[in-house]
Amino acid sequence: MAAVLAAAVGRGPSGAALVAAAVGSGQLSVGWCNDRVDLGRDLVTGRQDKPLVRGDVRPAAVTAAALAALLLCVPLSLAGGRLAGCAHLCGVAAAWAYNLRLKSTAASWLPYALAFGLLPAFVTLGLPGAPWPPWWLTAAAALLGAGAHFANVLPDIEDDLATGVSGLPHRIGARGSALVGGLLVLASAAA
Repeated sequence: MAAVLAAAVGRGPSGAALVAAAVGSGQLSVGWCNDRVDLGRDLVTGRQDKPLVRGDVRPAAVTAAALAALLLCVPLSLAGGRLAGCAHLCGVAAAWAYNLRLKSTAASWLPYALAFGLLPAFVTLGLPGAPWPPWWLTAAAALLGAGAHFANVLPDIEDDLATGVSGLPHRIGARGSALVGGLLVLASAAA
């Protein structure tokens, strides 16, 4: 999504590729961090779709991969400009904060809204003159991110509750989360 936006706003093929590489490395770091942090819960619930649970990969290898991807994300993000890089790295930091602490709080939606909301800024701040994205694009992306959080929780909500995860979607239940997630996505489209 970010690479397509980069191409659409005139970042050119190399700029779009740089955005894709930065976002990709950030996503890998976040995903591997999440898998490592969730290993205990995934073992309890028998998540055999997870390589760590099946024993296909060692936890130390996933930790090392997450940190390596995070370290790679820093120069890739900053290569598009200091302000653009800072916007992206704040989004990645928000995602790591979700994994490490905020997942089980009433503020669990906030890292998603922040990370998604900062993506347009990462793209546009890399343009000549470092323009900020239009407010409505930032709002739409943040609403989409919050909606994605509520939707993302739904398939695992029972397992999460059984293992002590109590983010905002868990507190309002599956039905409430489906409704809130849908409304947030609709609001994103309207923005």
